[in-house]
Amino acid sequence: MTMADRVPRQTPSNPGDGGEGGQPPNRPSTRRRILTLLIVVLLIGIPAGYLAISAKQSRDSGRDKEGKAAATGLTEGWPSKVTRRIYDVPIPPYSAEVAYYETNSWKISKLYVQFVTSDEGLDRFLGRIGTSRAALDPGRVTISAREAAAVGWNLGPSGAADWAGTVHKHPEPQPLQDITVDLRNKAHPKVYVVSTVTP
Repeated sequence: MTMADRVPRQTPSNPGDGGEGGQPPNRPSTRRRILTLLIVVLLIGIPAGYLAISAKQSRDSGRDKEGKAAATGLTEGWPSKVTRRIYDVPIPPYSAEVAYYETNSWKISKLYVQFVTSDEGLDRFLGRIGTSRAALDPGRVTISAREAAAVGWNLGPSGAADWAGTVHKHPEPQPLQDITVDLRNKAHPKVYVVSTVTP
């Protein structure tokens, strides 16, 4: 046996096998990088897209509401408690189709309110402002055509059997109230009020 046969042969290192000792490289693999990048894109991209869609829908909804408000002048919902107290419009609980519109100037302020209530709710409303159903004149529409047009109200003609109204005067400086009631649905009358405050 020759000397060469006794010396073990050394296999040259493969540049791709991680260098000495055959250890894997410390840098992440290409596949892991791609997967990480994909996760980051999804985590950022999906919420951003959702927010963009939500913002667009919100803007569109806002424009629709603004358009309706501009067309009728009314805002759906209940006036604040403070506003109801100032204009003395105690809307009965469980009323439906509640909407309002307020105008202010240095001479005069007005609150337009509409709501649908029950037969009992109408009596309660009239009683709380200091009047009663007996004050409603059959066939009388107390809200002028001009005021009705300002908020898109389509009130019945004077003399119509299913309409009744009254003008309720409080001692100054409390408001003056023009009240007109649509009685076509006896169980659920619709009340229209224009309450006027003069400083």
